[in-house]
Amino acid sequence: MVAPSSKCCSLFVDKLPNGSEKGTYYALDLGGTNFRVLRVKLEGTRSSTLEHDVYRQAIPQDLMTGSSEDLFDFIASSLKEFVEREGDISELSLDRRWELGFTFSFPVKQMSVSSGTLLKWTKGFSIEDMVGREIAGCLEEAMTRKGLNMRVAALVNDSVGSLALGHYHDTDTVAAVIIGTGTNACYLERTDAIIKSQGLLTTSGGMVVNMEWGNFWSSHLPRTVYDIELDADSPNPNDQGFEKLISGMYLGDVVRRVIVRMSQESDIFDPISSKLSMPFILRTPLIAAMHEDDSPDLEEVRRILRDNLEIPDVPLKVRKLIVKVCDVVTRRAARLAAAGIVGILKKIGRDGSGGIAGGRSRSDQKMRRTVVAMEGGLYTGYTMFRDYLHEALTEILGEDIAQHVIIKVTEDGSAMGAALLAASHSSYPVDSVQLL
Repeated sequence: MVAPSSKCCSLFVDKLPNGSEKGTYYALDLGGTNFRVLRVKLEGTRSSTLEHDVYRQAIPQDLMTGSSEDLFDFIASSLKEFVEREGDISELSLDRRWELGFTFSFPVKQMSVSSGTLLKWTKGFSIEDMVGREIAGCLEEAMTRKGLNMRVAALVNDSVGSLALGHYHDTDTVAAVIIGTGTNACYLERTDAIIKSQGLLTTSGGMVVNMEWGNFWSSHLPRTVYDIELDADSPNPNDQGFEKLISGMYLGDVVRRVIVRMSQESDIFDPISSKLSMPFILRTPLIAAMHEDDSPDLEEVRRILRDNLEIPDVPLKVRKLIVKVCDVVTRRAARLAAAGIVGILKKIGRDGSGGIAGGRSRSDQKMRRTVVAMEGGLYTGYTMFRDYLHEALTEILGEDIAQHVIIKVTEDGSAMGAALLAASHSSYPVDSVQLL
């Protein structure tokens, strides 16, 4: 079972959206080489669908390693263009500042619900003058330079955004998990159970905890020689250990390393392709396509080996062996992810074992309906991964308990949830917010 990592931290988010929010809110989502701008209109009643507009923009490569001012000026300019295109720019001259949710999916030391300092860059960013600086302040300064009368009402990461959107649609949502290129999780905890928040009072009695579970490591995790080599060759050795076992960024390369070792110790490929020695050439979508190839002769496996790895004429028995490698690596990742989810449920007493005394059996206890919001392409786009994760949840929890645990996919939660959190943490009373 996976426990929270030492980098687990509270986020000062003590109010999740409940459907009463009103007004028009914006969100920015910066989590990698692309960012999104989103606008959502809230009518004050919970809706199964939220009216919203979204704009996607690539971050130019030079801005990822330049200055913080250049990066945030670019983001603010893109936001201004979006606001102008939506016809809202004239409203920004009013006395009330518009409020914005900012999803910033990099390691942050949170100072309040709307502020935090950058600990380090990941995902190809390396802007030295930004490390240690307050993020929301940098964005607000850039928005002021561009003539935007806006403030950051909520600074969150992608998992917290997914939790907010999940809770907006279903109040039984108590946790959120991202399993895509990277991975993270968060959950709603009682404030008095958070050691780092002792003495901090919240009106709700609860607070969202960002686990940063990609950092988790334990000697009990099933690490192989392939994982050790991958970690040593990565840009961040001895870091993100759990993420390297379960996320889409790495699964394809684990498979590649196994195939390399097989080709070195046998003559399954003759000659050995030089492409096979290139790190990350075998991306996880490719292993998913090979794993889920149901053609009698595994034609998709043959095509990927030929076109992507320049390995022609692979016998069927070898193609079957490669599918088996994909299966083993994917199943391990899914089962570890499931163990992480059960770890969360156990921590908050939602695994069916909490509160049992006097020899009562698990089946005698009424299990509360528990929803986990899920987002990320590895879960949504890889059927076998998803099936193995659900299989493991049932195996660990038991069928009686597992039937009460519901995994719900959220779409665009990282951005939509940020807008909802801006609304739920608005500095303006609900009745004073005018609908456009």
